Amino acid sequence: MLKHLHTFPGHQNPVYALANADEEGVFFSAGNDKGIVEWSLEKLAFVKVKTPAQSSVYSLLSYNNLLFIGERSGAFSVYDLAKQEIIIRVNAHPKPIFDIQVVKSKNELLTTGEDGTVAVWSLSDYSEIYRFQVAYDTVRCIAISPDETEIAFGCKDHLVRIYNLADYSLKQTLEGHSLPVTSLAYHPTGKYLISGSRDAQLKIWVLPTYELVQTIPAHMFTIYNIAFHPTLPYFATSSQDKSIKLWDAENFKLYKILSLEKGEYGHTHSINKIIWSRDGKYLISTGDDRKVMIWEFSSDL
Repeated sequence: MLKHLHTFPGHQNPVYALANADEEGVFFSAGNDKGIVEWSLEKLAFVKVKTPAQSSVYSLLSYNNLLFIGERSGAFSVYDLAKQEIIIRVNAHPKPIFDIQVVKSKNELLTTGEDGTVAVWSLSDYSEIYRFQVAYDTVRCIAISPDETEIAFGCKDHLVRIYNLADYSLKQTLEGHSLPVTSLAYHPTGKYLISGSRDAQLKIWVLPTYELVQTIPAHMFTIYNIAFHPTLPYFATSSQDKSIKLWDAENFKLYKILSLEKGEYGHTHSINKIIWSRDGKYLISTGDDRKVMIWEFSSDL
């Protein structure tokens, strides 16, 4: 299923963000180092530091040959991968940005974070289109439905709030977690929304009714990420408990635990971010231990 392939050292501080490049086999990482690092999956090698950041980086997003960098300062930068330079830096929020997403059908960029607001930006000129208050405290994560009709926000007040993407009107509020919601992902088929929390539970909400159909005591501590495989019916979760778990995306059965307790390789501290490579051959993980780990995936069960 998943086996350790390589560990990249190099970061000097905790790492919070990962993003695939548009080109196959290249990805980026960033965190408290205040620099964005490029890595090659093909060569399993460090490539270079792409650009410095003015403050710690909490979120990265690659889209359309641009790299969007969300900072602790509340600003975001746009790095043009073709020109190899920062083309704009926007002071977007008064507090840290925790997530950045793109609404492709609307050509819009969304930023959110510790101030509880969501800001909507034009991808044409990065002007602010709209801003709305989702919570009175931190909004930790954003998930966009596969058909881009709705958007979910994971909030510190234990709630998941669903908005219509057409007009950013509130559609539904999901109550179920007992602690802040720290991760969200829509099932690629649009059948489910999965939420993870500081309460260490995964909750499965069936769509379009938002009925809570399953609660899984998935980890020991906070679940920081839920990442669906790009083509196959699996998803992975990562946690503050230093483990990565691989699940069946249809029946939510646990397939594999990756941790030092269960094997030779694993992270020694909180795992802050996981992503799949674009081709689905690798899972990439990183966290407070400053390491970036590559796990090779095969669908042989």
